[in-house]
Amino acid sequence: MLKVVKIGGNVVDNPERLESFLDDFARLDEPKILVHGGGRIASAISRTLGIEPVMLNGRRVTDERTLEVVTMVYAGLINKDIVNKLGARGCRAVGLSGADGKLVLSRRRPAEPVDYGYVGDPVKVNTGLLEMLAQGGYTAIIAPITTDGNGSLLNTNADTVAQTIAVAMAASVPVELVYCFEKQGVLADKDDEDSVIAEIDERSFETLKADGTVNEGMLPKLENAFSAVRSGVSRVVICSADAVADRKGTVIKL
Repeated sequence: MLKVVKIGGNVVDNPERLESFLDDFARLDEPKILVHGGGRIASAISRTLGIEPVMLNGRRVTDERTLEVVTMVYAGLINKDIVNKLGARGCRAVGLSGADGKLVLSRRRPAEPVDYGYVGDPVKVNTGLLEMLAQGGYTAIIAPITTDGNGSLLNTNADTVAQTIAVAMAASVPVELVYCFEKQGVLADKDDEDSVIAEIDERSFETLKADGTVNEGMLPKLENAFSAVRSGVSRVVICSADAVADRKGTVIKL
């Protein structure tokens, strides 16, 4: 089974946590793909360049200058750092953005009702490129900078990039999609790390939304997860970066 793993800024921004995660990821025997974010690092570098980050509804507004920064940080600094570290662990890692080989084609998000600037919504994946790399024994490490295919780069949500890649690859091979973040899974009580909900189906998801157990940043993550399983992904797990090997966390099912 192909494993598509997504890590966010909470892992990338923490050197000790990142090193531990990469140890576990490199040891995974099955074919694997890693998608990463890195928003805090991008924000910090933006500020050093005199560009104050603008966030709306938890998402980054990407003007031309911000697009330059996130491209440098995501597809350059962070991507190559991860590739380098995995190489030292014996993993044949290849760093890519969605623009390389038109790996992920996106459509610029409409300006209404909110104009996020150069932000993309994925529409197509070059699965042939990923299959070729996997057949050669290489592991793709993917930064969430995509292309519209007509010369424009687009800043794209990494959770959505991972979900889109998982769905596209599921048309030919069984796929497990793993979202790694700072918690052990989806928690029934946000203040209790031991209150992990083992499984969430569509009915329980509606209940969790209604009573406020699931809110804010967890909502789009779960919506992406359900979209993936509806579209043919065999298994979706939400867990901590420490659990990427043992798959402990919250399993999303229909």
